[in-house]
Amino acid sequence: MDIYEKINELYDRRREVELGGGDERIEKQHEKGKLTARERIELLVDKGTFVELNPFIEHRTTDFGMGEQKGPGDGVVTGYGKVNGRPIYLFSQDFTVFGGALGEMHAKKIANVMDLAAKNGTPFVGLNDSGGARIQEGVVSLDGYGHIFYRNSIYSGVIPQISVIMGPCAGGAVYSPAITDFVIMVEKTSQMFITGPKVIETVTGEKISAEDLGGAAVHNSISGNAHFSAATEEEALMTVRKLLSYLPQNNEEKPPKVQMKDEDDYRPDLTDVIPFDAVRPYDVRTVIEQVVDPESFMEIQRDFAKNIVVGFARVKGETVGLVCNQPKVMAGGLDIDSSDKAARFIRTCDSFNIPIITFEDVTGFFPGVKQEHGGIIRHGAKILYAYSEATVPKLTIILRKAYGGAYVALNSKSIGADLVFAWPNAEIAVMGPQGAANIIFAKEIQNSENPEQTRQQKIEEYRKKFANPYVAAARGMVDDVIDPRETRMKIIQALDMLRNKKESRPNKKHGNIPL
Repeated sequence: MDIYEKINELYDRRREVELGGGDERIEKQHEKGKLTARERIELLVDKGTFVELNPFIEHRTTDFGMGEQKGPGDGVVTGYGKVNGRPIYLFSQDFTVFGGALGEMHAKKIANVMDLAAKNGTPFVGLNDSGGARIQEGVVSLDGYGHIFYRNSIYSGVIPQISVIMGPCAGGAVYSPAITDFVIMVEKTSQMFITGPKVIETVTGEKISAEDLGGAAVHNSISGNAHFSAATEEEALMTVRKLLSYLPQNNEEKPPKVQMKDEDDYRPDLTDVIPFDAVRPYDVRTVIEQVVDPESFMEIQRDFAKNIVVGFARVKGETVGLVCNQPKVMAGGLDIDSSDKAARFIRTCDSFNIPIITFEDVTGFFPGVKQEHGGIIRHGAKILYAYSEATVPKLTIILRKAYGGAYVALNSKSIGADLVFAWPNAEIAVMGPQGAANIIFAKEIQNSENPEQTRQQKIEEYRKKFANPYVAAARGMVDDVIDPRETRMKIIQALDMLRNKKESRPNKKHGNIPL
């Protein structure tokens, strides 16, 4: 056999690997509205940049008839490529080979490519489409998951990790995406759950479909386990590409900057956005759109805990993270879910050197027995902890209301804000004027000949004396009271001033965030 025959053999073997489970199984994958592992990679990375690793790895199991079954690539494609010209490492599970089930060598391939991503300070993307642990391999497959979970954990905050759920992801397999920074799900074809519908019915008697139990809609709106929902696989992969454009390659870099044309940063329409009446609702996204670069806002967890809005945007081409109360939902009050959502996002921004801008209009922490018994103290403390721990540039703009403990929690000067600005209509106080007046002047109101008239007088008296930004500004808790129309200008100046900010924390193994 000469060298050319050896080369031909190489190409024959490579074609066999690239065919995965064969034409029939590929066709079944397409019939479900799903792409193959390799088609997904081609859509994700820049054209012609993907380099495959370990294509010839195969399982070594002989039990339960596995000795006669070949599994090209052992059910997963791994390698590296470029997205928007910047390198990433990735894996893509191949449902046409053993249903994408994870075995010993399958896990080894993923662990190897994760280690390469960490060594090279490069984002890692996992395209998940798997039937779960390979039962025929027993505990060895569970050990494989452990190796992946371990790497998800120790590389957390070192390199961005993104999980895309493109089919079933069940049992222990769900814990890898759960540890990663972002989870994207495809509607109708992807599910995540610890125990499937059949097991639940057997154990509890509850009947539910896989989609209703763990589909994209459930995890994007109810559980909060996912960050994005996409109508198609193509849309999901484009979401990954867009998301990566806001992130640095690793924790030692700053996010990429986009070149912007010079423009007038004065925003005259901002005076019309927020109702002067403190109880009237509005959509905080209208403020965001006025302040950030055009069409640059990428909202995260849009359908979960809607009383707070978080996401990435750009200001003069630079990535920022936004944490914003949403007055049109629950009056912008903070509850358990919104606390978790905000705290997690704040820590993500801090991990990857992204400045945090807070738009504040908050009535307080949401009252109620359900919230108290559900642990609002512990969950609310996560926001305090996250802001206090963060060392990136931190700005707060108080748009209207900032009451009570929520005022402190939302990046006040006392917990480490670099700069706090307030609009002139801002009310900063322990509680709203109505509640405060009812407590402070209770006897005067009660003994008055006209209690309602007296109550209104006292409310106005309290508002003038305490519920304004100038009391806080006089004590240095607000750095400046600004014209709303100059908000974008002030943010640009502040980010420029804080560009080289360095701040250290006491030396410790790690803090103990109230989880």
